[in-house]
Amino acid sequence: MSDAREVKERLFRALNAHDLSGVLECYSPDAVLVSPAGIAEGRDQIAWYYEHFLVAFADYRITAWQHLPCGDTVLDIAVNEWTISGTHTGPFILPDGRTAEATGRKIAVRGAGLCAIENGEVVTNREYYDQLELYTQLGFGLT
Repeated sequence: MSDAREVKERLFRALNAHDLSGVLECYSPDAVLVSPAGIAEGRDQIAWYYEHFLVAFADYRITAWQHLPCGDTVLDIAVNEWTISGTHTGPFILPDGRTAEATGRKIAVRGAGLCAIENGEVVTNREYYDQLELYTQLGFGLT
């Protein structure tokens, strides 16, 4: 197993354990996380991003269902397809800045991610998922 895949699997284990310090140990101090919600730079912002999901979805779980080989690259790369699932039990910030209180609704959102790894730490993580799918499952539509 490549270092990148091991790091990404460690990240998923920490997320599923809701172990925020374990999540952050997977990232370099100056890592960048890019997602549909925006860009998080450095461990403090990355911690806020993940904490936001872990508070909003107390049973948050990420399930990797595909690990894709990347071939020879300059960086060690891990690519995964995954599904996040959970029940909306806490406050969740919407794109317009409002906070959605718990709805009790369950979500299951498919996505994909690409991580670049150096020295056993994530230096960039790009996660792609459909925000409209997530917000629709929570009961929020477009205005």
